[in-house]
Amino acid sequence: MRTLFKILGKALLILGGLYALLFAVFFFDLDGKALFYGVEPFLVKHYDKMQRRDPLKQTYETETPSYEYKV
Repeated sequence: MRTLFKILGKALLILGGLYALLFAVFFFDLDGKALFYGVEPFLVKHYDKMQRRDPLKQTYETETPSYEYKV
């Protein structure tokens, strides 16, 4: 019986610490700060280097499309 209380006490202690940690993350918005200061600069650097086509230089076709099947 004593070992059961030791196990339950340790489990409650671990769960209480986990709860306190998650509360601190929520209260101080640590997940949003991690995304803003850590992930976003990496994504901005990555996607700014991408080659993009210029939509103003794309040709504009005025012909009616052909819907005939080639058999």
